[in-house]
Amino acid sequence: MNSKLSDIEIIEIPRVHDERGLLAVIEGGTIPFKIERVYYLYDVPSDAFRGGHAHRELYQLIIPLSGSFDVHLKDGSTTQIINLNKPHKGLLIVPGIWREIDNFSSGCVCLVLASAEYKEDDYIRNFDDFLAFKGL
Repeated sequence: MNSKLSDIEIIEIPRVHDERGLLAVIEGGTIPFKIERVYYLYDVPSDAFRGGHAHRELYQLIIPLSGSFDVHLKDGSTTQIINLNKPHKGLLIVPGIWREIDNFSSGCVCLVLASAEYKEDDYIRNFDDFLAFKGL
């Protein structure tokens, strides 16, 4: 798997604004995959750590619905930390990228849209196994 950190991107979620507030819409071609699974993290302690894995085939869009958190990304040779704190901007993570999430703010809600239903065999949970999967 030759995924690089340059393959991940921030996706701007279209918004509609009027005097009643903002409405964010994900439909059609907003994201580059069909949504097959939706889950969210909430009431996560500020010192907690989530993730710590990569996926063989799964695409994900991670959206901070409320609050903020940091996403640590690794492709085997490069590391990047992205702070997510705007509910109209989601982080697209492609297969073959290691991710860890921490630094959750109080009241944070992290929404994840995924390209497939849960399959344990898609997960790579050990970093050495991840490096072997990447051929490193």
